[in-house]
Amino acid sequence: MTVGQERAWREHWPALGKTVSELEGTLDVDAWFGRKAPVVLEIGSGMGETTSELAKREPDVNYIAIEVYDAGLGQLMLRAEKLGVDNLRLLHGDAVVLLTEHIAPESLDVVRIFYPDPWPKKRHHKRRLIQPEFVRLVASRLRVGGTLHLATDWEDYAEQMREVCDGEPLLRNVYADEPGGWAPRPDWRPVTKFESRAEREGRVSRDLMYERR
Repeated sequence: MTVGQERAWREHWPALGKTVSELEGTLDVDAWFGRKAPVVLEIGSGMGETTSELAKREPDVNYIAIEVYDAGLGQLMLRAEKLGVDNLRLLHGDAVVLLTEHIAPESLDVVRIFYPDPWPKKRHHKRRLIQPEFVRLVASRLRVGGTLHLATDWEDYAEQMREVCDGEPLLRNVYADEPGGWAPRPDWRPVTKFESRAEREGRVSRDLMYERR
């Protein structure tokens, strides 16, 4: 980690963060934020560029980001500090463990998974996050009417995401009538350096939006 990221961990983690492996029982989100509000969970916040901007724009939601990389969480805390964000909490660890053991069924309003690791080699596809069992787990934690929003710039992964989510009975593709079932790219999602690079390299980003039945 950089010096700044290490400082962010020292100064901000005690107030903003929790480690999944140290959680006990169901996470009391209302108590953690000190208020009751819609809950957004972002899985895989990376270096926090999108996460910090969205949390800033959505002050009326309780925004939770989970990430496995220390440096990414450190950078996210730096970005949040710079933007004056106070409705963001961070989790370090495995999203599957979090959802299985510490998030109550039908308690999340939105789950966002933007640009998960594509594992582009075919022999590694089984490592991809978006698989039927995982999507079933996510769907079970969404409130009825809640939203699962996915985005990727890898065409075959986008198609896999669509196939997996279309096969989950608890989910309905909000844009099923659009060409390919793809959601229009939302104007509110920031264009990151990562997405810009993908576009330069000829990869088209795809969004998918599903509603919990």
